[in-house]
Amino acid sequence: MKNAEWNSEKWKVPFFTIWSGQSVSLLGSRIAQFALIWWLTQLTGSATVLATATLIALLPEIFVAPLAGAYIDRWNRRWVMVVADGVVALVSLGLAVLFWSGVMQVWHVYVAMLIRAVGNSFHWPAMEASTALMVPKKHLARVAGLNLTMQGIRNIAGPPLGALFMEMMPLQAVMMVDVGTALAAILPLLWTAIPEPQREISAGHSPSIWADMRDGMRYLWGWKGLVAFIGAAMIFKIALTPAFSLFPLLVSETFQRQAADLSLLEALNGIGAILGGLILGAWGGFHRKIFTALMGMIVLGVGFIVIGLTPPDMFWLVLISSFGIGMMVPMVDGPFIAIQQETIAPEMQGRVLSLIGSLLWVTSPFSLAVAGPISDAFGLQVWYLTAGILCVGVGVSSFFVPVIVHIEENNRNEKQISALGEPDIEMNP
Repeated sequence: MKNAEWNSEKWKVPFFTIWSGQSVSLLGSRIAQFALIWWLTQLTGSATVLATATLIALLPEIFVAPLAGAYIDRWNRRWVMVVADGVVALVSLGLAVLFWSGVMQVWHVYVAMLIRAVGNSFHWPAMEASTALMVPKKHLARVAGLNLTMQGIRNIAGPPLGALFMEMMPLQAVMMVDVGTALAAILPLLWTAIPEPQREISAGHSPSIWADMRDGMRYLWGWKGLVAFIGAAMIFKIALTPAFSLFPLLVSETFQRQAADLSLLEALNGIGAILGGLILGAWGGFHRKIFTALMGMIVLGVGFIVIGLTPPDMFWLVLISSFGIGMMVPMVDGPFIAIQQETIAPEMQGRVLSLIGSLLWVTSPFSLAVAGPISDAFGLQVWYLTAGILCVGVGVSSFFVPVIVHIEENNRNEKQISALGEPDIEMNP
């Protein structure tokens, strides 16, 4: 498609109006998150504390998300995002008050992360489902790549800005930055219309929320390739989640570095993600999207293996590996996101996307529960080596699983939905 046609399409104005506000809000959250994690690291120096914080933030993604997805398919998705962004603003405001009054404690961070995670359990699938309806199907992959590029930009800008703000202002002021950016996400939602699928409900009968959840489960179970791929992903998630969550302690304890070094590590990861997204956008990946994802998984695993084997005096090798890992994230996530958005029926997006997210994170509580104590006892790098071996092993073995290799062809749900007729779409101003 020509760039002129891309630039002239009317859907872009409402979509990117909302998208821009959300991007600003996510940057503010990234800055606040960096400040909170570094505060925990400096205060406690404990892998168990960092692992617990990550665990608490993940619990709603596992237990709340499936129920949230069913409600998202019933409720107005625009107002779901407004409320979720409002919760983020209120939590950050509360943290600012606690820091200002000098009574901030570790458990306050746990509570804040839990509430924010519940809000995100509603916000993320609502935004993803809205994207699938606002953006023409032929452009979904481009938008997914753009989102991953912005994620890389946040990883570049967020940690340095977080470190800079912590040097320039007290922590309560850093939390207020997150309040302001959350408001930037809310305001465009108040006047921009978002399409909603019109659900077909029998006269005098509305299915229960549990029936909606069961429908989402049946829909997902009918996609055998995706079920198998999720199973493979759950294996390496056991080691992968602690590897990411313990980066601050790896930098400060194993390599004896400072906040600036952590920000450099995460910035290089973000630069890699941007470059990977640009490469994927220009190249387009292999003809089978799943091949691109599996190859990215293997190379990503090699990067973690290198980190797990790096001596303490060779921190530069960790920086290079972080850059390479960042490049591979779009190669794994971009094709996977596009496969889902192109094939899942609009009226099922909230339920199915939430369920997929829940399944992908279900192994994390177990891994985080043991990662902290074992890392405190035996060293952090064991988790990076384990994560890398599992990623490489799962990536290679998946090439020999037919339902995974043919994941893009073996979903029959879309044909089933089409037989019932396309869902009506209504605009909610």
